[in-house]
Amino acid sequence: MAVRTGAQFIAGLRDGREVYYNGERVEDVTAFPQFQASVASLARLYDLQHEERYRDTLTVDCPDLGERIGRAYEFPRTQEQLRQKREAYRIWAESTCGMMGRSPDFLNVMLAALAAKRSFFAEFSAERADAMVNYYQHCARQDLFLTHALLDPQLDKGKLRHEQSDPAICLRVVDRNSDGLILHGIKRIATAAPYADEILVWPFPPTFQPGEEPHANVFAIPMNTKGLKTFCRPSFAHPGQRHDYPLSSQFDEMDATVVFDHVLVPWDRVFLHEDITLLNRMYRETRMRELTAHQTNTRLEVKLGFVYAVLVKMAEAAGIAARADIMEVLGEAVACLEVIRSTTRSAEEQATRDPDNGLMYPDLFALQAGRALGPVFYPKLVGMLRKLGGGGLIQMPVSLSEFDTSISEDLERSLRGSGINGQDKAQLFKLAWDLCGTEFGARHELYEMNYAGERGALLAGIQREYGRKQYYLDHLQQFMGRL
Repeated sequence: MAVRTGAQFIAGLRDGREVYYNGERVEDVTAFPQFQASVASLARLYDLQHEERYRDTLTVDCPDLGERIGRAYEFPRTQEQLRQKREAYRIWAESTCGMMGRSPDFLNVMLAALAAKRSFFAEFSAERADAMVNYYQHCARQDLFLTHALLDPQLDKGKLRHEQSDPAICLRVVDRNSDGLILHGIKRIATAAPYADEILVWPFPPTFQPGEEPHANVFAIPMNTKGLKTFCRPSFAHPGQRHDYPLSSQFDEMDATVVFDHVLVPWDRVFLHEDITLLNRMYRETRMRELTAHQTNTRLEVKLGFVYAVLVKMAEAAGIAARADIMEVLGEAVACLEVIRSTTRSAEEQATRDPDNGLMYPDLFALQAGRALGPVFYPKLVGMLRKLGGGGLIQMPVSLSEFDTSISEDLERSLRGSGINGQDKAQLFKLAWDLCGTEFGARHELYEMNYAGERGALLAGIQREYGRKQYYLDHLQQFMGRL
């Protein structure tokens, strides 16, 4: 089975997985009110793959597998394939207004990156390399939706994993047998874990020290694996309230903690284990950064573009869109949007072929600019929403259904704007509030600030690895030599 429909995706989630919300087990994640809308939004992405106008962008014939697969799984060997991958990311991101940061294409392209670097896993053993490639092929053929969990619980940050007061908290190998590894402990933050098909686990950041070998493992298992439990955060969704909460009622991605209670991970699902040297090298040397940032920057472009459009409509509703100071605010939003938009296209233009596997990789340094600036730009645009909305964001009706009550005439008079009636303006401001004032909006601001890791470390890494540094230093040296 390849290229699933939305109905097939939903049916696959009824598998007896162990998910808990508010301390109680969720019997059917597809019917649970707090998850139902997000599951439906994800199912819509799978259905888009079958629409004639999108089919040849979202899916592609794969000669290596002998069948059609999702575009994100494709190994890009030309610049045109990179462009097509970006277009596929854009179509899916626009379906969710850029609000689903962990849509299926993110982990799909990560898997493709890992499998494309078979040589890296072969340094451990041929068996682990085969396991990685076979797992990628399995996911591509089944068109699966994966989550991942990278982080340990926030414990004593002054101590290593094995030095914690309870070293069993951080996920580690506790035993092994002929069938596989036995793992016990906790990982977070697994976004969309309650309704993903499988989970890919690898530790981040890649700063493992001697003594932490039992914690240095990379593997994947189905979400219904025996002993795997998923604990959810409070939901920010508003089921059935699409008019009043246009985004959170559809796109609230549930974040979760995953608990491994002596879970058996079969050997064919183990890709690295108990090797701190390889684990510390994996993030960089598998080149997953280039391929995943190509997707995340595309999604961020869509998200910023959506917020920018809301800003323009708010300024128009207030009758101030042509005012010089507001034009300056909107122009700054455009500049932020265009910088992120340019990163993917610049990266494609400067793509280079890797002699190890023949793949074309988008330029890392162009993409890293987007990863470094996104955490600045998104909060900046959200701040613009608050500035333009002012007190109008607070004084909203409890529900737009109030326009169907006896107070509708007074509501209409109190809320109308410049060239817009009161109900339409209220709908626009409800949308803006969902972006900048609700728990959903706060979660997204925090997400964009942190999803690429701690920004200071990211910037330091960019400087440390900057491949064009010597070019500019040589130019300076030539100039100085002529003085």
